[in-house]
Amino acid sequence: MSPTRPLSLITGASAGIGAAFARQLATLDHDLVLTARRVDRLEALAGELREKHGISVTVLPNDLADSGAPQALCDALQQRGLQVDWLINNAGYGVPGSFLANDWKTHADFLQVLLTAPTELVWRLLPGMRERGYGRVINVASLAGHVPGPAGHTLYAASKAYLIKFSQSLALENHGAGVNVCALCPGFTWSEFHDVTGTRDKMNQMPGFMWLSAEEVVRQGIEAVERGQAVYIPGRVNRTIKAIVQLMPDRLAMWLSARESKRYRNADA
Repeated sequence: MSPTRPLSLITGASAGIGAAFARQLATLDHDLVLTARRVDRLEALAGELREKHGISVTVLPNDLADSGAPQALCDALQQRGLQVDWLINNAGYGVPGSFLANDWKTHADFLQVLLTAPTELVWRLLPGMRERGYGRVINVASLAGHVPGPAGHTLYAASKAYLIKFSQSLALENHGAGVNVCALCPGFTWSEFHDVTGTRDKMNQMPGFMWLSAEEVVRQGIEAVERGQAVYIPGRVNRTIKAIVQLMPDRLAMWLSARESKRYRNADA
């Protein structure tokens, strides 16, 4: 049974989908723990939500590229007596360019943030959810995890495919324990993501119907995890893309991926 006021931990909460999760969960009367690197943005968002909704918002700045960050974050929660009911593994980014265009430290940090940190946070927080008989885990994956990986941003689609499979297994393992797990797989979403990767000009050439707002992605994601849906793709266009790709021979799907990705990926940098 859901607690009167669940506590939600949101990683990457300073902007985009993470901030949208914070705002929508606040309207559902959740207390919040917000973590990201940008302290000023977290504090501003926390102040906004406290004033507007009268909820408790704890700010715990953290850099998930640090291998000790997940444990430090969970230790800080324990010291404050905070028990997490909803875990939103949202932190993420893209590394533009081909695989060999970046040094290993860049790739290692990426894998720590996109793969290791969310996996460890689930491992550390899931036992408490199971013990209390209630929990929700949303791993923010991507439509990219369902289609052939493009040239450029080499590890991005691979990491998102991992989160999808990870979520499916967790959902099966925790069925009946009161814990729902969902891999949320948005396509193109209006956020700062493409500004950070330096691909905004290319992305602005994509047709408007391909895009969803972060608020709509989050709304559908919350509904999906409450339904117990292990994998959810928001947006009819995105679901259609996934269905078509699944019906294609792999060779044709990869050819199309190579052709289309030139519009929005920089594989040569």
